[in-house]
Amino acid sequence: MTPLIGISTYREDSAAWGAWRLPAALLPLGYPSLVQRAGGLAAMLPPGDPATAPDVVARLDGVVIAGGPDVEPRRYGARPHPRTGPPAPERDAWELALIEAALASDKPLLGICRGMQLLNVALGGTLVQHVEGHVGSVAGQFGAHTVTAVPGTRYAGLVPGEFGVPSQHHQSVDRIGRDLTVSAVAADGTVEAVELAGRRWVLGVQWHPEMADDLRVMADLVRAAGG
Repeated sequence: MTPLIGISTYREDSAAWGAWRLPAALLPLGYPSLVQRAGGLAAMLPPGDPATAPDVVARLDGVVIAGGPDVEPRRYGARPHPRTGPPAPERDAWELALIEAALASDKPLLGICRGMQLLNVALGGTLVQHVEGHVGSVAGQFGAHTVTAVPGTRYAGLVPGEFGVPSQHHQSVDRIGRDLTVSAVAADGTVEAVELAGRRWVLGVQWHPEMADDLRVMADLVRAAGG
């Protein structure tokens, strides 16, 4: 059977389409399209009761935590930086619960941008709340830069050496969460990918693969989810 991959979504109090403006669960089309192009089925996971996350994850073959707003600093014991965005507490709680459920059940898990940062926080790590001058740090614009794989990691096995990626973020991983391994870095030292050894498939990437044509990371997630 084709693996079913759940993707977390935004929760917006007011979104417009046609003649309507209503609360909505939103997801840029690039995310489900990437899953589909990589051979999976995509399901949107709007924020809900964190207590239901284990039941939701049990029905999935893999989980993707999508990009989005800044993680609330209190989640990792920090005070907000002046440049940190408004909190999204419902989404933080929901996605942390999805991550915990995926790890507990050993379901393949991919964190994208905010998703990687939240994976790090879930495992006790911290974040840099504002990265000055990093490519792709201008709101509303995607930049492009090169990341370098760390030899011997799962990511390096998929995308060895240097590779250009689309990026849009102003926060990054600081202290690495427990048992995570850095698997790619940018030229300025920014952590660009992390992975968790000893699990079937757990990877976080700081960039936005849904904005590019390369399928290697997502295709490997789908293969693991189908295994």
